[in-house]
Amino acid sequence: MATNKFSMEYGGKTLTIETGKMAQAANGSCLVQYGNTVVLATAVLAKDKRPGLGFFPLMVEFEEKLYAAGRIKGSRFIKREGRPTDEAVLNARFIDRAIRPLFDKRIEHDVQVIVSVLAFDGENDADVPGLIAASCALHMSDIPWNGPIAAARVNEINGELIINGSYEQRGISQFDIDVAGTPEKIVMIEAGANQVDEETVLKAFEFGSKALGPVIKLIEEVRAAVGKEKKDLFTPGTEAEKLGHAKREAVKEMALTFLEPVIRELFFGAPKASKTERAVARDEVKHRLAEYLVAQGVESAEVGYAGSLVYGAIEGVITKMILDEGKRVDGRALNEIRPLSSEVATLPCVHGSALFMRGETQVLSICTLGAPGDKQTLDGMELTGEKRFMHHYNFPPFSVGEAKPLRGASRRDIGHGALAEKALNFMIPEKEFFPYSIRVVSEVLGSNGSSSMGSTCGTTLALMDAGVPIVAPVAGIAMGLASDGKRSVVITDLQDLEDGEGGMDFKITGTAKGITAIQMDTKTEGLTREILVEAVRGAKVARLQVLDVMLAALPAPRKELSPNAPRILQLKINPEKIREVIGPGGKMINEIIAKTGVSSIDIEQDGLVMITALDGPSGEAALKWVTDLTREVQAGELFDGEVVRLMEFGAFVQILPGKDGLVHISEMAPWRVDKVTDIVKVGDKVKVKVIEIDEKGRTNLSMKQADGNVYPERPAPTAAPKS
Repeated sequence: MATNKFSMEYGGKTLTIETGKMAQAANGSCLVQYGNTVVLATAVLAKDKRPGLGFFPLMVEFEEKLYAAGRIKGSRFIKREGRPTDEAVLNARFIDRAIRPLFDKRIEHDVQVIVSVLAFDGENDADVPGLIAASCALHMSDIPWNGPIAAARVNEINGELIINGSYEQRGISQFDIDVAGTPEKIVMIEAGANQVDEETVLKAFEFGSKALGPVIKLIEEVRAAVGKEKKDLFTPGTEAEKLGHAKREAVKEMALTFLEPVIRELFFGAPKASKTERAVARDEVKHRLAEYLVAQGVESAEVGYAGSLVYGAIEGVITKMILDEGKRVDGRALNEIRPLSSEVATLPCVHGSALFMRGETQVLSICTLGAPGDKQTLDGMELTGEKRFMHHYNFPPFSVGEAKPLRGASRRDIGHGALAEKALNFMIPEKEFFPYSIRVVSEVLGSNGSSSMGSTCGTTLALMDAGVPIVAPVAGIAMGLASDGKRSVVITDLQDLEDGEGGMDFKITGTAKGITAIQMDTKTEGLTREILVEAVRGAKVARLQVLDVMLAALPAPRKELSPNAPRILQLKINPEKIREVIGPGGKMINEIIAKTGVSSIDIEQDGLVMITALDGPSGEAALKWVTDLTREVQAGELFDGEVVRLMEFGAFVQILPGKDGLVHISEMAPWRVDKVTDIVKVGDKVKVKVIEIDEKGRTNLSMKQADGNVYPERPAPTAAPKS
């Protein structure tokens, strides 16, 4: 295949798509360069089907390569890239959520999209070019896919909206919003914001979606030049396949005709408020369908196939009832939230805890406050440095009544944890004001829709319970959509069976003032501006209702830090004195920690010293020690000191840790002293006054000018010799 290049200006930088150069064995592949960030995207369709899976087998991987950023892994023993970083997982989910809705769910072949970052310039994030590359690789391939789409990042600088801002620009923007889709419809949104009002966010959506048109046009140019004809994966080939397909279609039509009135009876005859009730009703639907088909003489294999249609049929009827009659399966109004409850101080011993419930979704959040040194070290391709606020999310199988092996954090766990972290990130107090490292873990104990929003609410309350002075409380809500392709209705507080085909999961978090995070997925080919406006405005009303319930449990952060939390004492020292606190090889700082019993001492390069202690006396002792080590002695100050060395001309007295001064023999007593040893010996405790800091920085002391010294008996004057 010949090499082809296609370029355009995008957000003030050059976007280039190159084909035919790399990964030619894939069904579709391309290199995308944005600035000096380069990604390779490949799309591969498995040769054989995997029938009977019950889901579309799409795999999306985002591969961070440390060489792309000119880095070698920090681990001393393992230099190969290991499991994906959280950032890589989030980027994979970012791409997956955008491209997945545009596949035909009937596909039974594995489809794998891999985006590999080959060069990273430190200015242009690889997520947006990665999604563009994935879209192009799929669109130019022979894999059936209803694209293309594009992606854009929207920021605001000095009141002006910009596309694909640099890291520096993103750092000063009040929001960071990613949109994917077309100029007409948006299929995916990811956003973090600092209490930004709804109308500003909606303007950013529109601005970003309009920017997608030229990129989509460029991808179409690529397909026109090098694209392959799409495969037909659904038309039966052999006569046997045609016969089997016809038989299944007949059974499907028979089953769906039977199912609709049965589902209406069992799910809407009386409201089904609980997930358990709905599960019982679903099993009854399956049972009745099987009895009916057997009575009609349908073969057992086809009866089993018909059973796989039940869940989708239930979702379809629920959608139809919402559209036709405005009825929800649990009897709620379309804009009604399920029953809410909040409590704090749920657990003893921990630093902060809260239990939040919305319907059957139940989340226990636990806050732990640690020393500044407990912050997380980031060692990825894109993100390096440290992070002091961490939120982790766990979704055990018992939360949905299942028994499955525990295999550590899943991609979903990482994604939901990151969403709640993003929701509260701007609300965490600055390090200079509140120096603690903060970790919150949300344990999902029950789940029936949007546990990530439950963890946002629980995390807010746990932080407040621990005494963290957050900027403002944050709540979250998930908005849904019932749609048949022609009609659409937005619903508040989405739950399980309402998230069917034609739906959306639009999660929005925020304070009473504005939005802090958004994550939107859809099972449609995109959402119009009208739907987005209705969802965003409806979410504000719901969010304020949730906040009211949360604040009834705890109206503001506790004024006092949790008694179980460590205390951090701070002082600022001259940066040139840092080495005196640390000592050679860390000897001094380790001695302070060992002798005072504090947990840790952390020192910033600007001279900020943070002492973490489990009790007040140990912290105060360490604080005094560090203060004494680094303070500047002034003439006229009085000290209790210890004699550490004797000379013929005087004694050296330690007045502070690591700081000695000289008491000259003439300043030892209120009389003439012949020998230093007549007054002091090594180890004596004496009171001294600083009389001078000389031009060389030496400290000169006086005992006779300091009150309180106890002297030996004054020796008799020596008689003058006779002449």
